[in-house]
Amino acid sequence: MLKEFSVQSLFMGVLTAFVGFASSFAVVLHGLQAVGASDAQAASGLTALSISMGVCAIVISLSTRMPVSIAWSTPGAALLASTGAVVGGFPAAVGAFLVCAILIIIAGLFRPLGRAVASIPAPLANAMLAGVLIGLCFAPVKAIAFNPLFGLPIVLAWIVVGAFRRLWAVPAALLAFALVLALGVHVPDGALSSVVQSLVPRMELIRPVFSFPGLVSIALPLFIVTMASQNIPGIAVLKVNDYDPKPGRLFAVTGLFSLLSAPFGGHAVNLAAITAAMCAGQDAHADPARRYWAAVVAGLGYIVLGLLAGVVTAFVALAPPVLIEAVAGLALVGAFSGSAMAAFQRADTREAAAITFLITASGVTFAGISGAFWGLVAGGLMLAMQRFVQMLKK
Repeated sequence: MLKEFSVQSLFMGVLTAFVGFASSFAVVLHGLQAVGASDAQAASGLTALSISMGVCAIVISLSTRMPVSIAWSTPGAALLASTGAVVGGFPAAVGAFLVCAILIIIAGLFRPLGRAVASIPAPLANAMLAGVLIGLCFAPVKAIAFNPLFGLPIVLAWIVVGAFRRLWAVPAALLAFALVLALGVHVPDGALSSVVQSLVPRMELIRPVFSFPGLVSIALPLFIVTMASQNIPGIAVLKVNDYDPKPGRLFAVTGLFSLLSAPFGGHAVNLAAITAAMCAGQDAHADPARRYWAAVVAGLGYIVLGLLAGVVTAFVALAPPVLIEAVAGLALVGAFSGSAMAAFQRADTREAAAITFLITASGVTFAGISGAFWGLVAGGLMLAMQRFVQMLKK
């Protein structure tokens, strides 16, 4: 294996870890805090997720000799942000994370469940995802309205750098955020000392609470979004690059690592899609058989970054929440546009997709259950009714 290591894979692995962490950690922090996590619990969750996905990437890539890139569920974190706290607070959310992890394991080991998730109409799954993401995508505009001197530099950095190289757009926005925080935001006395104290990683074990609202509002939508938006596309990326993975085993392993991270506040670990293309493409190495080292190096990078999650969280906590929400929203613009386009592309499913999108985006809850679940149910019923009427006409 060491003979197959290369400097090219080393560079791509480091870049993958940086992009994967920097482009979406703000979404994860915001999502965990939205369902009731304290700053310490959110930092614990970020650490647990980073270490879990790092170890998972190393284990799978070395055992399969394929560049299997692992990530946290960014769409899942956005779902948490739109769902908000449920009855039982963060312990109830942790209980839902555990249920979601078990469902992912079952989907990997029990083929009918995996096929059932894959059979959810793509327009409806994408419409639900677009509805989940749109609220956070408004955040950059809200940040400018909150304070143009704070919000504009972040947005302009994203636009200007993204015009030249899209991959560096979100890291540029993060750098602008750090500069705004350092130069423009008043830091209370003693706050920097808390950042220094956070250099020592701290993990918090949260005792889970299992509740029906947590199951339906968080666990089920999180499972569907993670499978439909991360795991299944992750397999597709590997196949496009001429790899032939066994999906069930990969799903089950990611579910196992999700199960390990959940008690510490991590919501879900899954196959990566965007960073998977970085590790599996020619830029990682000319020889496809040697590209797995890029995913291994990325895994090591995630572990290192995870150990620094406390510092990242303490630093971010010094800023007005709308600014970190702006960075998170910019990180999700591409995902929103892609899911919205896929949701409304087909004329025969457009109305059902619109219903799913609107109910999900409304953010309303019925019977303590979030709009993401009801949007998918309403869209599914609409689509079934349309197909039934068409069948009668024939």
